[in-house]
Amino acid sequence: MSFYDEIEIEDMEWVEDLQTFFYPCPCGDKFRISFEELCLGEEVARCPSCSLMIRVIYDEESLMNYGSIDI
Repeated sequence: MSFYDEIEIEDMEWVEDLQTFFYPCPCGDKFRISFEELCLGEEVARCPSCSLMIRVIYDEESLMNYGSIDI
């Protein structure tokens, strides 16, 4: 799998109402990955408008800053 970039979770925008992290994509849209996906071990954020993907760098401790991991 080829990634456009690798981004630390702290560098992503957290939208609590959506329980989702966002990061700007070069196409003008945003990469996105939900808190639930991260809790399930997913590390790939995708852009819905193009084929680019980024790898999200995080650990369980950093996720606890955004909610409880009870999945």
